[in-house]
Amino acid sequence: MFFKQISVFLENKTGRLAEITGVLADNGIDIKALSIADTNDFGILRLIVDKPAEALTALTASGFRVRETPVVGLSLEHKPGGLHRVLKLMEKNNIFIEYIYDFLSAGTSETATIVAKLENQDEAVAKMRKLEIKFSD
Repeated sequence: MFFKQISVFLENKTGRLAEITGVLADNGIDIKALSIADTNDFGILRLIVDKPAEALTALTASGFRVRETPVVGLSLEHKPGGLHRVLKLMEKNNIFIEYIYDFLSAGTSETATIVAKLENQDEAVAKMRKLEIKFSD
């Protein structure tokens, strides 16, 4: 249900993303989900990886500014309207999303996973449990 997200702050210039993925690859760390938010000068790369503690150590040792943040994995029906149904329940129950992105998956499946950073996350998760919103493992 909770994932440890690794956020990497980087200059918005050619090759920086490849440097990060190279550090992860060299340390045998698999990327499960990612999102990039950017401005003209810098970006924030958000990652869910299979070995978050090792990723944090490796990226820090390579000179990157990194931070670990708890986020929530939500499991939804992988069909038209699956995301909409969950978002409407959240809206009606005042559960606010700071940001959201997709979890990478291979092949076809009846469920999809999204990663969400929620405002007042513990309170939001308690509300979501009562609404029977499903969480991913």
